[in-house]
This record gives sequence, C-alpha cells and structure tokens, in this order.
Amino acid sequence: MSQLVVSAIRLTKRQEEIIKLVKEKGPITSEEIGANFNLSRATLRPDLAILTMSGLLDARPRVGYFYPGRRPDSLLAQQLETIEVKSVKALPVVIQQGQSAYDAVVTLFLEDLSTLFVVDEGGNLAGVLTCKDLLKAAIGKADLQAMPVDMVMTRFPQVMWIEESASVAQALDKLKQSQVACLPVLKGGRLPTGRFDLHVVMNLMEEMAQRHLEEGRGL
Repeated sequence: MSQLVVSAIRLTKRQEEIIKLVKEKGPITSEEIGANFNLSRATLRPDLAILTMSGLLDARPRVGYFYPGRRPDSLLAQQLETIEVKSVKALPVVIQQGQSAYDAVVTLFLEDLSTLFVVDEGGNLAGVLTCKDLLKAAIGKADLQAMPVDMVMTRFPQVMWIEESASVAQALDKLKQSQVACLPVLKGGRLPTGRFDLHVVMNLMEEMAQRHLEEGRGL
C-alpha cells in the first residue's frame, strides 16, 4: 500500500530536491534544510509533512529528518485505509443517453474535464465517455452533432468504478490498476454520486498534511 500511495503523489520540484538533500546529508533538521534552500522552517513545513506522512522521509525529535528506504507502510497509507470514498469524492458531471457527441464535447469544455458519465432515464450509470473517445470519433470524420453518445461511450459492464462505501485506499488501488483518469463513484452499484481521481487525492493529502501540522506533529 505504501508504494501505491507514493505512486499517486505528484511531487513538486522542491519536494524532490528535499528528498535528494536528506538522502545525501540526513539526518538533517528542518532548520538545516531551510538554510540549504534559503527558506524559513514555516515555509517548508507543509512539504515536510506530506513527505513524512507518505513515508518518503522519516523524522525523529532532536535528531531530524532521514531517508528510511523502502518501508512496508506509512501514516498516510494507514489513514487512507480508514477514509471512505463518499467523504472525499468530487461531484459527478453527467450527460443523458441519447444526447449528441457534440453536446458531450461542449460539456467537457465548459466543465474543464476529460471524462463524463453517461446516465439512463433512471439516473443510473450507462457508460463513460472520455476526450479520447470523442477524438477518435472526430478523426473518423463522424458528424458529432448527429452521433449519440451511446455510440462512442464505454458501456457500463466494461466500466471500472468504485462503491462510495469503499476506502480511499481501495479506490487508489483500482485507479492504478485500471489506468483511467477517474472512477465513477456509485451507490448501490449503479447510481453515480461522485467521481474519484488524483485531484481528489491531492486535495485530501493537503487537508491531512494541514491537520498533521495543526496537531503539532511536524518537526
């Protein structure tokens, strides 16, 4: 699970440089790290909190930060096992079966997304439609205004999804295995109530890092 969490993290350039510095000079205090980057300890605290929670760095009071190598688990990984997807999911953006592929293009553009969920008359998930699906149709010189989304979408039996009562850790695992941009979050196995993607994960990590700092665990 630790490696799964790490693979979902998109480190900033500064965070990558912090890891490199700690590998070379650790154990090293936050003041020493700050001096190396000409930054205050307060500025670095969110970065150090994320790196320690994810298991990429470890820290000991009065010793400093050090690189732990491969670890079987981390504080962040443990917490993601206990958080349900329904508490962190983003709002779903849906389009009705029968609407045109052109309508889907406009919706994706206006919502600044790469994936839409297609629903039937009962509001249940009928399929998933991506920018790639629409691009293939356009390259094929199809009339997007006349083509229903049903002809372009990936239909429900083939869609990878996650139940809203599942843990964030389970959702991350499925996201990695499926190699899709996002997962529909379903209630009862058919009704879309949200979406789960790496943007959701990063927002959650930022919130957890902030709580970690407020509780006084950072060095």
